[in-house]
Amino acid sequence: MRVRMLVRQFVFPAALLMALNVLDTQGAGAAPSPSESKTRIAIVGLDHDHVWGLLKYLEAEPDAELVAIAEPQPVLLNEAKSRVPSSVKFYSGYVPMLDEAKPDAVIVTTSNDRHLEILRECAKRHIHYSVEKPMSTNAADAREMERLAKEAGIKLMVNYWNAWVAPSHELFHRVKDGQLGDVQKIIVQYGHAGPKEIGVSEYFANWLYDPVKNGGGAIMDFGCYGAEWALWLKGRPIGVQAIAQKLKVSQHNQVDDDATILLDYPDAAVIVEASWDWPYSMGQVQVFGPKGSLLATRDTLFYRPTADRGKSEGEPVALNAPHGATSNPVAYFVDCIRHDKAIEEPLSAQLNVQVLDILDAARESVRTGRRQELK
Repeated sequence: MRVRMLVRQFVFPAALLMALNVLDTQGAGAAPSPSESKTRIAIVGLDHDHVWGLLKYLEAEPDAELVAIAEPQPVLLNEAKSRVPSSVKFYSGYVPMLDEAKPDAVIVTTSNDRHLEILRECAKRHIHYSVEKPMSTNAADAREMERLAKEAGIKLMVNYWNAWVAPSHELFHRVKDGQLGDVQKIIVQYGHAGPKEIGVSEYFANWLYDPVKNGGGAIMDFGCYGAEWALWLKGRPIGVQAIAQKLKVSQHNQVDDDATILLDYPDAAVIVEASWDWPYSMGQVQVFGPKGSLLATRDTLFYRPTADRGKSEGEPVALNAPHGATSNPVAYFVDCIRHDKAIEEPLSAQLNVQVLDILDAARESVRTGRRQELK
């Protein structure tokens, strides 16, 4: 049976239950039944700008309660205090928070290089874990994260925005249903004008432009989406080639701001364009097969059959908005915890370890100028 992330009505399929270890008397990490109290959520880190949107989802989630936030920078703590209920406790360190607040789960919004360190502490305490993409800065850390989560019996989710929009869902189903025939080419274009240019906070920029904390520049920030799409739609490639450039020479950045990654398959190719140099934001994927093509943007899905000689992108497809547990990352994460559901692709640890395999190979290809084989 083919495993899918979502059915047509945007309900996740049944999955094998994940065995849980015996928990301590406080029940940290336990999956409460729907009739029990709300799932207790804590935030680790505020220097990732995505956190402010996640706080809004938390506020609207009826089955979850934000109980604590850990962040060492006072300015960010003060900003968070103005946005959350007075009942939320604040900590400068996340380890004391885990021990004192005893959350059921954490949402991690820090620099990429800290993801393994934080998961290690959560796994010791059987605390479920969700993190913003990418899973880590390298595949070795990602594999260790997956191993620790499995041993602790905790959920491990990697959040991508494209998992929560209707065009992505419908494109996935149509590809898997064979509407295009065998996939022959995928072109993924994700990027914007650059973190500095779009006005990210100084705290976010401080690590986005750091080759150690981020793992790279655009090749990490947006290349991960291309790897995610390729694995979700086509599976693991056999080879990776990449180039990365620093086009904004006047900024003297330590990381790349533009990257192109080519993924080889025996019967197809995937082209990933990741950039901090474009005049506008773009997040789209186009899939080609012998029967036609599909193009998904954030808001629209276009279908063009082979016989269509009309518009270049095709005709728009009617879509139903995702709802309930599939409408946002907090609702889905909480639903998986409360009903002990496995995290599905493309949010799963298994898929995201492979994302880092691809990004590792891409960076090595940039360094050597040679194609890298994937085993």
